[in-house]
Amino acid sequence: MSYKTILVHVDHSRHAEGRIKAAVQLALAHDAHLVGTAMTGLSRFAYADSGIDLAATILAAELDALEAHAQAALDRFEAIAAAAGVVSVERRLVSDDAAGGLALQARYADLVVLSQADRDDPVARVVSDLPEYVMLNGGRPVLIMPYAGSFPVLGSHPLVAWDGSIEATRALGAALPMLEGARKVTLAVFNPDDAGRRDPGADIALYLARHGINCEVVCQRTPIGIGDSLLSLAADLRSDLIVMGGYGHSRFRELLLGGVSATLLKTMTAPVLMAH
Repeated sequence: MSYKTILVHVDHSRHAEGRIKAAVQLALAHDAHLVGTAMTGLSRFAYADSGIDLAATILAAELDALEAHAQAALDRFEAIAAAAGVVSVERRLVSDDAAGGLALQARYADLVVLSQADRDDPVARVVSDLPEYVMLNGGRPVLIMPYAGSFPVLGSHPLVAWDGSIEATRALGAALPMLEGARKVTLAVFNPDDAGRRDPGADIALYLARHGINCEVVCQRTPIGIGDSLLSLAADLRSDLIVMGGYGHSRFRELLLGGVSATLLKTMTAPVLMAH
């Protein structure tokens, strides 16, 4: 298996180069078509079906400036991809806000590469919940790059968080192309149910073995939050990728109680591949 189309968010954030290089790395590894997309920032709902030609209004100059700004970001994207030797590259300018534009385009890609929200970045903090929004509304897995640290190697030793949920199953399936090329894979099961089978994680490990992926299953009981335990285990193993389901509970409950997804999105120390 391999990714055939990878979509990466392009803007003028100080984290843009890191996420573009991660997408480039994956495109090269999977011989994938790489799409860099930049949005003007003006929601399509501002003019869709309104019958108003914004280009003919006083906003025309502002629209031109927004498009030129986005094109400059795309120039940078193309330069990075060309320098790395990516063969199939597409630059895409979209007249929309970042969240809406990325969620729509995600449906035509195998993987979307984004950055963790950074409230200290004037560009990134404009949409503080961008990764969550795209994951919940795009219908595709998202690879979220942390705003702290550098990751020249991606997916050499993935850590898979497994709880048997639909979200975890979808994330695991989406990560298969990366797991197949990994040097080592660890599958973590936290607080397994004693009433269940004696060897939690064995079934999914057998499934992975049929894909040629040998993984080590680690079962841990933890009195602290599973999100913090997952990050601690990733640090101990020096994992360079965490694979997990996103929002196992309802969004309303997640907002009230926190949760593994919220913890990882806030304090991630390694790239995280999530699927909902």
